[in-house]
Amino acid sequence: MSKVVLITGASRGIGAATAKLLAQRGYNVAINYVKNADAATDVANEIKQNGGMCDTFCADVTNECDVIQLFNDVESRLGPVTHLVNNAGILFKQSTLSDISLERFLNTVNGNLTSTFLCAKEFIKRCPSDGAMVNVSSGAALSGAPFEYVDYAAAKGAVDSLTRGLALEVAERGIRVNAVRPGLIYTDIHRDGGEPERVDRLKEKIPLKRGGQPIEVANSIAYLLSDDASFITGKILDVTGGI
Repeated sequence: MSKVVLITGASRGIGAATAKLLAQRGYNVAINYVKNADAATDVANEIKQNGGMCDTFCADVTNECDVIQLFNDVESRLGPVTHLVNNAGILFKQSTLSDISLERFLNTVNGNLTSTFLCAKEFIKRCPSDGAMVNVSSGAALSGAPFEYVDYAAAKGAVDSLTRGLALEVAERGIRVNAVRPGLIYTDIHRDGGEPERVDRLKEKIPLKRGGQPIEVANSIAYLLSDDASFITGKILDVTGGI
């Protein structure tokens, strides 16, 4: 059976880097996006130019109907999904908790946690044994991101708990569920948070004295999906430069 990986939020950053890497490693890659069709197409074109198999899929992964249709579409065009990377996420501008509105908090939970829940649920309903899932959490789940993104940190902390619990539920089926916690990585998400140069401001606090690159997170995701990690489940790998 072909290895088919669905990567949510794969038009930029860590998702795009993971899509390109897994295509190089022989996966058929489903590139999910919700708004930026041009960026998703650019990722797909690069993969195809290098001989990889992929396609793009527009879907809002916070919407259950969209998620079900997404899996149907991937199966019809690339084959049944055997691997899943829950990478889609959302971040709003830096703020203290007292200034976070309920609407923002719920949107943050939907974009980071509900999306992971819905895609994980659909994946395990369809996946045969030997499937694997990696959830993209954040170092914020451990730090709490005070004065910046407490809502984001809380949602990612819940992703960690979901990872551990689901891994135990599906272990006997041979499905592995792990997560990565990226730290300060050079991606566009910091622009969403209102500080594009955030990594440069904070990099001296990292033991390795530099920010990370998306490909460094992608390498960790690829490892956890691979047979090299066949006896690893329910674990969260920190990709934080030593923090």
